[in-house]
Amino acid sequence: MRSLLTTHQLDAYLIPSADEHLNEYLPEAKQRRKWASGFTGSAGDFLVEREQAWLFVDSRYHEQVELETDSTLIHACKVGLEEHKTLEEMLEELGRAAKEAGRTFRLGYDPFTMSVSQFRNLEKKLEPCGVVLVSLVGNLVDQVRAQKGERREEENPGYATSKLFYLSDALTGETIDKKLERIREKMQKTGADILPITKLDQVAWVFNVRGWDVPYNPVFIAYAIVTLDQGFLFTNLVRIEPELRHILEQHVTLLPYDRYAETLQSLLMGDRWVLLDPKHTTMGTYQLLKDKAGHDRCKISETANPIEGMKARKNATEIEQMQQANLKASRAKTRTIHWVMDQLASGTTLTEVDVAATIAGFYAEEAEFQGLSFNTIAGTGANSSIVHYGTPNPEAILKSGDLLLLDSGAQFASGTTDDTRTIAIGNPTPEQIERYTEVLKAHINCAMQKFPKGTTGAQLDGITRSTLWYVGLDYGHGTGHGVGAFLNVHEGPNGISKRISEPLEPGMVTSIEPGFYKSGWGGIRIENLYVVRELPNDSQEDDSDAKTPWYGFESLTYIPFDNRLIGLTRLDDRQRNWLEQYYGAIAEKLAPTLSQSDAEWLRQICTL
Repeated sequence: MRSLLTTHQLDAYLIPSADEHLNEYLPEAKQRRKWASGFTGSAGDFLVEREQAWLFVDSRYHEQVELETDSTLIHACKVGLEEHKTLEEMLEELGRAAKEAGRTFRLGYDPFTMSVSQFRNLEKKLEPCGVVLVSLVGNLVDQVRAQKGERREEENPGYATSKLFYLSDALTGETIDKKLERIREKMQKTGADILPITKLDQVAWVFNVRGWDVPYNPVFIAYAIVTLDQGFLFTNLVRIEPELRHILEQHVTLLPYDRYAETLQSLLMGDRWVLLDPKHTTMGTYQLLKDKAGHDRCKISETANPIEGMKARKNATEIEQMQQANLKASRAKTRTIHWVMDQLASGTTLTEVDVAATIAGFYAEEAEFQGLSFNTIAGTGANSSIVHYGTPNPEAILKSGDLLLLDSGAQFASGTTDDTRTIAIGNPTPEQIERYTEVLKAHINCAMQKFPKGTTGAQLDGITRSTLWYVGLDYGHGTGHGVGAFLNVHEGPNGISKRISEPLEPGMVTSIEPGFYKSGWGGIRIENLYVVRELPNDSQEDDSDAKTPWYGFESLTYIPFDNRLIGLTRLDDRQRNWLEQYYGAIAEKLAPTLSQSDAEWLRQICTL
C-alpha cells in the first residue's frame, strides 16, 4: 500500500467500511478495510499514511478493536474518549504539519466508497488545513490484493452470483408498477427526470426481488436507473431465470452491471434534471454527472431519495408479514432461553458457541426461514460488554455470577427480525439487578411513550435515557434503528438516536434497545422491535381547532425477560402495568404454539 502511495504521490489513503453501494455488510470481495486491518466491525475508517496507520472506531467497538488489530502496526483511535482523535482531527493535524513544511497533504480515496455528503463534510473541514482529497480510479486495496494473487471481484465465482427470486404481491403488498408510479410522482414534484439508485435495499424493494449476494441481507449486487418513462436494472444477468426475466422485462430494461456508468451518462442530454441524494449516492456516481473538466453534464436536484421514505413506511401487508416473522423469532428465542436455563440447572456446561448454535437451530425449525439477519451475539461474562461482539467463543463458558447477552435475528420470507435478551447465570448480584432494572425501565419508558406527529428519533432518544441518566448510567450506541421488511436489519431514514432528525411515522419499524456496558464487568441490552401506529382519536389531545395525530409503539417482539434480574420495587405503577400487559400478550401469543414443557415454563415466567 505504501509503495502505491509513492506511485500516486499521496501522503495517505483512506479505507472506509463501505463498498460501491454503501453497504454495511459486505461481500467478501469488498471487505477491504477488514482485509487490510483485521478489524471485523461493521463501522470504522482505516487511514494508511506513509509511516503510520490509524483505525477510527466509535464506542461500540472500543474493546473489539483492541482484540482484532496489531497495535505495533495500527493505532486504535477510540472516538469519544479523551486524547483519542477523530479521523477529521487526525487529518487536520497531518495537514497543518504539511502546510508548515510548505506543501499540501494529498489524501487518496476511492470515490465509489464514499457518499457525496461524507466527501463534502471532509473537504469542508480539511481544505483550510491544507489537505487535498485526491480521487483515484480503481481501489488501491484491490490492487494490493491483486498483487498477492487474489482474484478481482469480477473474476470471483462467489461474487454477485446468487440466484434471484421474486416476492409476490401477497408478501410485498404493492406491485412493481405501483412503486414505479409513486417514485415517478415524487420525481415530477421535484422536477427530476432521472433517478440513479445505488443502494441495494432500495433496488430490491422497488423491483420486489431478493438475492443473497451480501451476508445476512437478502439483496443482490445491482444498480438501477428510473426515468419518467423508462427503467434500467444493471446486474449479473446470467443468474436471472427465464420466469423472473419475463416479469422484470415488463418494467425495466435489463443490462449487465458494468453498463451502469455509460447508460447513466447517455441519458444526460439537454436540460434533464437528475435527482441525487447526497447521503445515499457515492461520489463515484456524482462524478459521472460531470465532464472531464468537472463541469455539470446535467442539472442536479439534491434531495432525499423518495424510495428511502417509501420503504420505511411499511404497508398493511408488510406489517402483517413482519408480525408473523417476529412471532417466529420470538418463539425461537423463548425456546432458547428455556433451554439455556434447563441445561444450566442440570449442571451441563455451556459455551457461547452452544448458545449461538441452539438458537440458529430453533430459527431453522420455523417455516420460511431464510438465514440469520446478522451474526449472532452470544457474549458471556466480560464478552457481554462488547457491544457488537459477533464471534461466539467455544472456550467461553457460561459461569455462575456472569451475564449472558444474546442478540440475534433471522430472515424469513415474511420479514426481518432483531431482538436481545440478557440472562443471569446463577443467582444475580444486587448490582446486576439494579443495573438491569434501570435498563428495563428505560426500555419500557420508550415503548409506552405516546408522541405527537413530527416527533424525531433524537427526541425519543433523550426520553429513553432520562431515568438512566438520573442514576448516572448511559450507553454509547443509539437507542434504536429502522428495520426492513425482509431486507436489511439496519435501514433508514428512521431510528432513535441523538443524530436522527427524521420524524417517526405510522408504518415505520424500529428497535428499542437501551443498554449498559462496563469493561470487565459485563453488559446488558434489552431489545424489541416495534411498529409505529396512529393512536385512536379518543387518546389524542386537542390542538387549537384541529386534532394533532398522536402515535405510539406496538410491539412485534414477544419474549420474556429474566425476572430474577428485575427489581419490581424499582418500577413505578405505569412501568409495572406495561410489564404485566406485555407478559399477558406473550403468554397469549406464544404458549399455544409451544410444547407442553415450554408452554408451562412460559406461563410461570410471565407471572410476576
